[in-house]
Amino acid sequence: MGAVLADRLDDAPVVDAAIRLATTRGAPLLLIAILPTPPPRAAAPRLDDAAARAVLGRALPRVARDGIVYRSAIYHRPTLRAGRLGAAKGLLDVAVAHGCSLLVISRTEPAGLDACTAMEAAAIRGGPLIHAASPVPWAPLAAPCPGR
Repeated sequence: MGAVLADRLDDAPVVDAAIRLATTRGAPLLLIAILPTPPPRAAAPRLDDAAARAVLGRALPRVARDGIVYRSAIYHRPTLRAGRLGAAKGLLDVAVAHGCSLLVISRTEPAGLDACTAMEAAAIRGGPLIHAASPVPWAPLAAPCPGR
């Protein structure tokens, strides 16, 4: 089981769906943090760096609350030359390298690494399975802004 986290609002439904699936299967959860492309000649961020902790930090309270065993991994967005299917294939390679056979990805975000693109890449590559998590529904404010 794996969940792709991109430091966006859509990470919440991804984590919830991944926890539900991991609980029913009794499987550990792989949390993959998507980070921006590192600048040339820069040291690649590690799991204990601030950027990775920020992306994973929103999911960890939910995972800990449900008592799910988890592991973490980082995926750096490739340069634009890789193309959308190349970027998705790289993400799938990270998941498979960690023994993940089912990956939960947001249906809409991040661009180029969304569930539809990952499904295309998985069909070409031959796995893993992709579960698309629906985005958070938009809701209007319940009350008008103060001062109006």
